[in-house]
Amino acid sequence: MISLQNLTVGYGEKAILSDINQTLEPGRLVCLLGSNGVGKSTILRTLAGFLQPLAGKVLLDGKDLSSLSLSQRSKTVSIVLTERVEVPYMKVADLVGMGRSPYTGFFGKLTKEDRQIVGEAIEMVGISNLAERTIDTLSDGERQKAFLAKALAQQTPIILLDEPTAFLDFHAKLSTLRLMLKLAHETNKIILMSTHDVEMALRLSDILWIVQDGKIQTGTTASLTESGILRQFLGDEAISMQTRK
Repeated sequence: MISLQNLTVGYGEKAILSDINQTLEPGRLVCLLGSNGVGKSTILRTLAGFLQPLAGKVLLDGKDLSSLSLSQRSKTVSIVLTERVEVPYMKVADLVGMGRSPYTGFFGKLTKEDRQIVGEAIEMVGISNLAERTIDTLSDGERQKAFLAKALAQQTPIILLDEPTAFLDFHAKLSTLRLMLKLAHETNKIILMSTHDVEMALRLSDILWIVQDGKIQTGTTASLTESGILRQFLGDEAISMQTRK
């Protein structure tokens, strides 16, 4: 379990969100919702260790994540970012194999066990038929699955995703979100992803984190609807979403 205790996140000395007290439990897909600039990416980058907390702590099973070495952290948290990373001429299997670098070193040779883990990760996201294809020949949806397989091959208990459905068409968005939910439940990992695909998040996530007015409100779609928080966040759009269920 991850516990955020009085956490303040931001850049430099500028706080974006303060006094965050939340928990993340294994086996659940948590979707992070909010408008641009409210701090969603900042939260994810802080949890990944790219940014240091301005105050407070991030605890994993009671242990402060900031106390972990880079090697330990890379075996604990993996992250898939929105930015399109160009990797021309690299095969999918080789990209996914890079997820094993915390265990082999960046230029380390994959063992038989490593190759088996890579194959399982590729199969898990449903792109076994693409293993020998180069990344630059993939569609956006296929490419996203390849980077997710890399995160799975890293074998971390925590996976963070920053807008993994950005730039995807409707069917690819739906497929990606369903895959996240399946992986969270079947692998018992903590999966936290930010998204602007609100309606899909309402339907498929286990827990929602809604960032608004400098606060994070959490709960299931049902509980946030009952409390009125979802209506406050979405306005009249919430009504139409609920009637379409």
